[in-house]
Amino acid sequence: MAKYQVVRKHEIHCGHRVYQHESKCRNLHGHSYVFHLKCSSDKLDSLGRVIDFSVIKELLCQWLDDNWDHKMILWDQDPLFTELLKLDSSVVSIPYNPTAENLARYLVETVGPRLFAPLPITLSEVTLEETSKCSASYAISN
Repeated sequence: MAKYQVVRKHEIHCGHRVYQHESKCRNLHGHSYVFHLKCSSDKLDSLGRVIDFSVIKELLCQWLDDNWDHKMILWDQDPLFTELLKLDSSVVSIPYNPTAENLARYLVETVGPRLFAPLPITLSEVTLEETSKCSASYAISN
């Protein structure tokens, strides 16, 4: 069965570290992340759309702005997490090491289903550009 898809792009700026990374990404550092947020549906609405792009902006882009933009994202098992949280409330955690792959996964598996639950769409894939040369994707398997 064919699926209709739309993609909204959104950029935020935040920090992370990859706990136990073998190179310089083990240090606290930041990125200008560019998210490509792919939403899918089996059918179009009465106007011929998967969803209005403004709805993705109001829900998912706003979630990114509120929860990750200008924050430090750490794995909840990273020993620095609890120590940094004592110093700065802008430290947030996810249940995985915050690689680009895992940030995309968290959005697809956790955030998207919660935000889009009342709507006839699915956040089916997130591609995350960590730099202008490097990106990672996570998609729901069909």
